Amino acid sequence: MKRTLISLIAGAAALAAITGFASLTAPGASGAATAKAAAELPVERTTLLCPAPSTSDIAETSYTSFTPVTKGTGSDGQAELQAATVQSDDGTGDGKSTKDTAKNKKGKGKKTADKPVLTPKEPGTPVTGDTSGSDAPALIGTAEGKFAPGWSVQETTEVAAGSGRGLQGVNCTAPDTEFWFPGASTSADRTDYVHLTNPDDSAAVVDIELYGKDGALKSAVGEGITVPPHSSDPVLLSTLTDEKQTDLTVHVNVRSGRVGAAVQALDDKSGGDWLQASTDPAGSLVLPGIPKDASSVRLIAFTPGDSDADLKVRLATPSGPITPAGNETLHVKAGMTTAVDLGAVTRGEAGSLILTPTDQSVPVVAALKIVRGKSGKQETAFIPASAPVGTRATSADNSGKGSTLSITAATRTATVKVTASAGSGNGTTVSKTYTIKAGTTQDVDAPVPTGLKGTYALTVEPVSGGPVYASRTLAATEEGVPGFTIQTLPDDRGLVSVPQADEDLSVLQK
Repeated sequence: MKRTLISLIAGAAALAAITGFASLTAPGASGAATAKAAAELPVERTTLLCPAPSTSDIAETSYTSFTPVTKGTGSDGQAELQAATVQSDDGTGDGKSTKDTAKNKKGKGKKTADKPVLTPKEPGTPVTGDTSGSDAPALIGTAEGKFAPGWSVQETTEVAAGSGRGLQGVNCTAPDTEFWFPGASTSADRTDYVHLTNPDDSAAVVDIELYGKDGALKSAVGEGITVPPHSSDPVLLSTLTDEKQTDLTVHVNVRSGRVGAAVQALDDKSGGDWLQASTDPAGSLVLPGIPKDASSVRLIAFTPGDSDADLKVRLATPSGPITPAGNETLHVKAGMTTAVDLGAVTRGEAGSLILTPTDQSVPVVAALKIVRGKSGKQETAFIPASAPVGTRATSADNSGKGSTLSITAATRTATVKVTASAGSGNGTTVSKTYTIKAGTTQDVDAPVPTGLKGTYALTVEPVSGGPVYASRTLAATEEGVPGFTIQTLPDDRGLVSVPQADEDLSVLQK
């Protein structure tokens, strides 16, 4: 009796699934239902991966978690950040835990890994946590239900001295299967790591390819790196090649599974920061939010295809697009990393770099290396080419004085709404609307929560007009060194298109 009832229910469910699918895919025969437009619904689960913040014993790291309030979510959900097992950094992917390495023989590793960094409570209000020292682990984050749509976690580290000293910041990223990092280096004064974090229950297999000024660098060590389940592996670039090159493009290709990836670029003289992945290869790119006081801007570009790329270089300023003198165009040879110094290109004004094809469109990736300050007291950050804001983008971990929001309208004038969340300690939400003219970049006077205590999040939402691109700069000067870090603001992928379907039994009739 029960088996018969279960079979009937299962059969009815299967028929409903078939008819729903058929109504979407069947050709437009007489009597067939027309598929409804896809609905934009909140995502129900989000995974974010935060790399291990630093190898410095004097590092101070803060984490800020924020989920914007999204219509259509239920009342249930949770978000958590769990420590990943940190693997060896020799590039061999042998799965050896850092508890066997010298730096973690202090006995602090287990204590740090067991302590939760933060626990989000409600959407709309940031939550912060902090850690210190060199043994802070990578984190694997999962948000479900009302915490999932647009969930953002910012990792910000201050290092007072040593290689990479200054301010380092990174948006914890979603896992993927391919990443491009133009702007890495194996020069004598740089120490660059590719951090690979695997959130899944099975091992991931990763290839790391390096491309310099003359093409691909030979490296058998970078092939078939195994990242065990729920673990993180920092791979030192200099262990993958003997060549010392100032400008490299790193390609992370995942053979099986998926990982999160980011490059930590540490300079002995001019600080350092995280280099996040460029947006997918495209014929036209936007690199938003060059600080107005940048003392040096270096453009690094790479084309992964078989054809050379010729690009027109423009700077979107507050008054309109201009062409940098002496750098009107950039020729990028196929399979080779090309770099050019643009100097102090912003000249005291906000700016964003826009790259477009001069003729034939060839997909490229690109990033900017930004230096602020004078010799001896310099700091470095990076701006990768970014995807547009899309529906909504969020920047966590802002302060009233140290944050700069930069917005670019690359092709058409756009109207943008910016909302400052409540503060992590206290404060009331405030919103402002801005009009960004075509071809310009504006460092907007972003709103600050009323009665602010703690840090807050900024949410950017295009209202009308053309696509917009954005980035946020955090600045904190220590002992005359202008520490800063820049994070681009692509779409937060909080909404997903879900096709609507009706049952149509007529498609089963002959």
